[in-house]
Amino acid sequence: MGPLSDAPHAPPRRIRVLLADDEAMIRAGVGAILAAGGDFEVVAEAGDGREALALAQAHRPDVALLDIRMPRLDGLAAAEEITATVPGTAVAMLTTFSEDAYVARALGGGATGFLLKSGDPHELMAGVRAVAGGAAFLSPKVARHVIDGLGGGRLARETSARQRVAKLTPREREVLGLVGAGLSNPEIAGRLHLVEGTVKAYVSAVLDRLEVKNRVQAAIVAYEAGLLT
Repeated sequence: MGPLSDAPHAPPRRIRVLLADDEAMIRAGVGAILAAGGDFEVVAEAGDGREALALAQAHRPDVALLDIRMPRLDGLAAAEEITATVPGTAVAMLTTFSEDAYVARALGGGATGFLLKSGDPHELMAGVRAVAGGAAFLSPKVARHVIDGLGGGRLARETSARQRVAKLTPREREVLGLVGAGLSNPEIAGRLHLVEGTVKAYVSAVLDRLEVKNRVQAAIVAYEAGLLT
C-alpha cells in the first residue's frame, strides 16, 4: 500500500437537485444549465407540485427547484410541504418578473432562493450552490424588481431598513452585505478570515437584530438599506 498522499482523491459530491416545472422545455433548459455546471445531478423531475412533493420525499435531494405556478399543487404550497416534511432539502423558487407578489408567501413557506427563469445561467448555478450550502440567494434582478414593485412606501421602507442596519456593528453590517450577496457561511469565513463558528454567530446576531426569520429576508433589508448595488 502506497503513501496516503498517493491515494486517489474521491470525486467531489454532487449537489442533488429535484427540478419541478409544468413546462417540459423549461425543465430541459434548466437541466442543461445544471449539467454544464459539472457539480449537479438532477435526481428527479416533476410536472406539478404534488408530484414534486412525492419525489422530494422519495429522493431527499439537496435542493428542490420549484416553479411557482404549477397544476394540482402550486410551487408555494409544495415549498411549504417540502420544508415541513423533508427538512434536509433546501427550497429555491424559479420566478418571473410577473410573480414578485408571491415572494413574501414563499419566504414564509421556507424558500431560501429566488432565481430568475430567464436569467444568467451562471447566476442560476451560483444560486443553487448557495442554497445547497445553507445560504440564501435572491437574484439581484429579482430583488430590485420586487423592492421597486412594493408600492408607494418605498422611501419609508428604505428609511426603516437603514435604521435597522444602523443598529448593527460594522462587522455585522459587513456580514449582512455578504449574506445579501448570496455567500454561504464558509465563503463568508474565507472572505473575512474568520472561523465558520464565528460567522454563524454573526449571522444569528444579524437576524435577531434585524428581526427577520431567514437570510433572504435579511438580504431584502440589505438591498433596501443600500448595502448592495
